[in-house]
Amino acid sequence: MKIALISDLHSNREALSAVFEHMDGQDVSKVYCLGDVVGYGPEPEYCVDVVRERAELCLMGNHDDALFHDAMDFNPHARGAIEYTRERMRPKWYSSGAKKRRWAWLEGLPETHEEGRFLFVHGSPRDAVREYVLPTDGFLNPDKLRGIFESFSGVAVAGHTHHPGIHDEAMRFHGLDGEDSCTMELPLDGKFFVNVGSVGQPRDGDNRACYAVLEEDAVTWHRVAYDYRETMNKILATGELSELLARRLAVGK
Repeated sequence: MKIALISDLHSNREALSAVFEHMDGQDVSKVYCLGDVVGYGPEPEYCVDVVRERAELCLMGNHDDALFHDAMDFNPHARGAIEYTRERMRPKWYSSGAKKRRWAWLEGLPETHEEGRFLFVHGSPRDAVREYVLPTDGFLNPDKLRGIFESFSGVAVAGHTHHPGIHDEAMRFHGLDGEDSCTMELPLDGKFFVNVGSVGQPRDGDNRACYAVLEEDAVTWHRVAYDYRETMNKILATGELSELLARRLAVGK
């Protein structure tokens, strides 16, 4: 097993293209996307089309879900991006077949996937779409993290926080510390919560796109530089997406 894992693409064409170019040299057997294909960024259609073509599995993220329900719990910048995306993507009766198929595909995304000892979700095993498992939960909210660990067996794999790394059973979080590539073991008798990081909007202080390659007993993260300035310019050119969503790409926060 050698599965490439992408998550939190957030309509970032440049980051996604760079990740797939890098991934093509990794000899992976298949690609899974853990959700949030859309939101924040300027090119949702491109990202949806690429994931539909390249990924064997895509899960529902909270931004994907918000297109069909509401984004009342989102901050104003994120909520504005959902409204922008919904206006672009929601088909009318006269819309093209391609537009209708994108919308139907997003609406039909599953929330979880199990494979061997691995449980794949966007958020957490307790709330697959919306619950955050934060790097600080082990010492700031240990009861929450214990409850999450009690809710699954084996290895849970998620995105959502945009912070790559692993929580172990001792409630410790192990991050990447700025490395270009980082491998951590997943012993077969252990229990772990793995976060694959974010392709389109990193938030761990490293502005490079992040994805992971999962094997039965290890996970490897890769950081991939991309032309974030091009994405920033596209965000600003919309005249609708918040300037903050552009600026944060430069700092990875």
